[in-house]
Amino acid sequence: MLKGISIGNYLPGDSLVHRLDPRVKITAALFMIASLFIMNNYLGLLAVTLFFGGALQFSNMGLSYVFKGLKPVFIVIIITFIIHLFFTPGDVLYNVGPLTITREGLNRAIFMSYRLLLLIGVSVILTGTTSPVRLTKGLESLFYPLKKLRVPTSELALMVSIALRFIPTFAMETERIMKAQASRGVNFHAGKFTERVENMLPILVPLFISSFKRAEDLAIAMEARCYRGGEGRTSLYPFFLAVRDYMALIVIFLYLGVMIALS
Repeated sequence: MLKGISIGNYLPGDSLVHRLDPRVKITAALFMIASLFIMNNYLGLLAVTLFFGGALQFSNMGLSYVFKGLKPVFIVIIITFIIHLFFTPGDVLYNVGPLTITREGLNRAIFMSYRLLLLIGVSVILTGTTSPVRLTKGLESLFYPLKKLRVPTSELALMVSIALRFIPTFAMETERIMKAQASRGVNFHAGKFTERVENMLPILVPLFISSFKRAEDLAIAMEARCYRGGEGRTSLYPFFLAVRDYMALIVIFLYLGVMIALS
């Protein structure tokens, strides 16, 4: 289930989206995510879908690769769908025991689940077309105004980049622990719901221990390399906006205007 997920994985390439300045891509991703939350109708959701499809086409990333990013949050999507389906009041369509399916609930469940799918898709494109180093430098550059407020922007950008980078690592670690526990006789698919929850403890405990160990190893490695934040540091490849970046910014702001109009 956790094998081959795409969130946090950088996919090297030479597409138009790969060549864009990371600050432009981060800005576009933030605008798309914000528009997903302010949209309350299917017309706006369709506009987001078209923009997402265009970004996917220019990134040369297959739709199947993007769908791999849904594996870690598939259960969240299902829970979101069920909650809105059964607990939204309105015109009753069907009764399932004590639960009722309403017209408004069905509409809301589809809308919210599809919104979540697009949200994950945007994240996959951003991390798949931007290397961790460039993503960190792009975030640090965008956070630069916060330095006036004494916010440690370099450390903040590094934390975000590390969090995205280690999603596949933690997924593989979880799969390894699950296989190890299954070889010892733990059955994750049998028994009552409470028994299944109890069976998750042999996964969560070693996963937390492994996570803290990795964090400690990373901190020691950074200290051994004399990492002291971004103060006084220079970049081997400084950022500059090319013509394609300005064109992309124009498209992004046009998209933002359309989203405001549709909302």
